[in-house]
Amino acid sequence: MNNALSHVPDDALALRYRQLTRRIQQLPPSGSRPLTVSGRVAGWVSAKAIQYLDGLPGILIEPEAVHITAASTRRMSLNAVLAHLAESLKDTGCLRGWRNELLDVYGEGRCLGAIERAAVRPLGLLTKAVHLTAWAPDGRMWIARRASSKSTDPNMWDTLVGGLACTNESMDLALLRESNEEAGLSEADLADREPLRIILRMHRRLPEGYQVEDVLNSDCMLAESVQPRNMDGEVSEIRLAPVKDVWAMVEAGEFTREAELVILDSLRRKMEYQPPCR
Repeated sequence: MNNALSHVPDDALALRYRQLTRRIQQLPPSGSRPLTVSGRVAGWVSAKAIQYLDGLPGILIEPEAVHITAASTRRMSLNAVLAHLAESLKDTGCLRGWRNELLDVYGEGRCLGAIERAAVRPLGLLTKAVHLTAWAPDGRMWIARRASSKSTDPNMWDTLVGGLACTNESMDLALLRESNEEAGLSEADLADREPLRIILRMHRRLPEGYQVEDVLNSDCMLAESVQPRNMDGEVSEIRLAPVKDVWAMVEAGEFTREAELVILDSLRRKMEYQPPCR
């Protein structure tokens, strides 16, 4: 591992990491407004979405903010209001696809409800992404290419495993599910992995809204006998790459920004705890 890491210059890694973190920490899009859910600060509604929310049950639009609550007069729970909101935005062009997948809605550190995944970015809601940086015993790294059919970052390279935690799902359970779906890995395959850790909370402007996301990673050493294989069709290629190749791909911008962040953090940690031989 030490010899593999010697291909990554310390100063270049630190500079790349600083530059990337600056690029993924952005202010909310122009015209967006703060969002509260059940009285708790929860997100940033895009200007485009605001115009389609007016008049929906449980929605109060003010000049300073947009508020979402249960609609007691309509006998609608908060989750019913959130579901109706998402359905109403479905045909307006505000949503990027439709996943039929619910994500938790967080406000001030509390889980308040659940909403369709496609509605998260237009509302600027917090998401939690889990990644697995998988290493081979010889110091090479497992990486995966996103399928051309992916709605975001098609054909770009990614960590071996990466995805969002669904509603009522712990981060560890989310990682196990994603590891099975994206790389065919079982819990036993992941026996030699580190605990998930939060790298940072990312704030990034997107065409469909605002990405507010906790990026978590777990480094894992996969046994030589383990051969990852994609199961859900969202990955077109899985490759075992030397660190020097991974670093060259990072410099060439071939990874998604999230994947680059995770990979740089993983490399940095390994260099701190296992300095290269001199």
